[in-house]
Amino acid sequence: MLIHQFYDKGLAHASYAILSEGMMAVIDPARDPQPYLDFAKHHQGQISTILETHPHADFVSSHLELHQLTGATIYTSRLVGAEYPHQPFDDGDRIALGKVQLEAINTPGHSPDSVSILLLDEQNQPYAIFTGDTLFVGDVGRPDLRENAGNITAKAEFLAKQLYRSTREKLMSLPQHVLVYPAHGPGSLCGRNMGADLHSSIGREINENYALQDMDEGEFVALLMERQPFVPKYFEYDVRLNKKGAKALRASIDAIPSLDYPAVFEAGITIVDGRPQAQFRAGHQPGAIHIPDGLKFETWLGSILAPDERFYLVSTDREALQILVQKVAKIGYEQQIVALVVANGGPSVSAPFELEAFEHNPRDYTVIDIRDPSEVTENPVFDHSIHIPLSKLRENTQQIPVDKPIVVHCAGGYRSAIGASIIAAALPHAVVQDMGIFISDFTPAD
Repeated sequence: MLIHQFYDKGLAHASYAILSEGMMAVIDPARDPQPYLDFAKHHQGQISTILETHPHADFVSSHLELHQLTGATIYTSRLVGAEYPHQPFDDGDRIALGKVQLEAINTPGHSPDSVSILLLDEQNQPYAIFTGDTLFVGDVGRPDLRENAGNITAKAEFLAKQLYRSTREKLMSLPQHVLVYPAHGPGSLCGRNMGADLHSSIGREINENYALQDMDEGEFVALLMERQPFVPKYFEYDVRLNKKGAKALRASIDAIPSLDYPAVFEAGITIVDGRPQAQFRAGHQPGAIHIPDGLKFETWLGSILAPDERFYLVSTDREALQILVQKVAKIGYEQQIVALVVANGGPSVSAPFELEAFEHNPRDYTVIDIRDPSEVTENPVFDHSIHIPLSKLRENTQQIPVDKPIVVHCAGGYRSAIGASIIAAALPHAVVQDMGIFISDFTPAD
């Protein structure tokens, strides 16, 4: 028996292959099916089984495409109401895979239709459990993502109560040596306090996970409802798309047209510029939103743009565009791309941040702090700033006064680049400066 973890740092997403006697199961696959096909080929295995722990909110799964390519059977809970070909997989159901077996354990809480998958070894003993978004290393899944999406919707408090019972009655009752393989690691927005490790054990989680400590249901619910991360715009869309099954990745990407530079952009369509910050500041299209290619590009794209919003995707060359398109496709937004555009500049130039002037007279500027609420509470930097989290900035630019130069602040500089471009696009006559380019050098005045 062989267990292999595939890990995507950009979305902090873990998926798995289990191989036994030449038969292979894939659990919670990412949008690109190729790594699983390559792994099966390398190990001379046959993909026979595809399992979905739930309809994912934060990425698009390739379960349907893998089924179409390999003929493997997809298994998921009947509660999902899946619209793709599948076999129901719920409490007590077992699947034989070579010399091992996979058993369904319904663990609602993160979603009403969550299933954890228990791996029974060659001696029919519990060996590992694939917990999806129910149990993470050091955390549990957030219960507030299924109030408006999916075959079954439920209020966060109700799901938190279900999660309390799922963890106590089902997961914590397993032998302590059982390995825990979750669907996410640190940085995922499906939890709030994940540890750095990408797998664990039931015993370790019972001892160390804050959410598994001794508390009653009410205490657990209150703990989970407190200070959850923001919900990106694309989450509900991805739940619905995963319930239906996404189009084949390569065909969907190949259908996107390209435009030569200098391109003529259709009015009213959003422009997303993924070039490095220095290139964007030196020249870009008026009104472009700057989301530099980086580790969280796809998360911020899906947090700022709506699932039905069409956009141009801009970068420095064809290779860079292909990298970005792959990231866009992870969240299912590639169908919204009007065209791919190579850009070498543009008529708009970003206003430089006047560090010395700001340090001498910070109150001559309107400071927009776009960090998350928890960051602002834990580490206040300015006593005269306007706080608008980046995830809500685009909808709230009209509350920003324009009588002074506007300075955009975040913790490290990546988000401020995005935020400054959003404000500049919405308030074209304002002076907008990105503090992020000097963030490591700046110490605010008393």
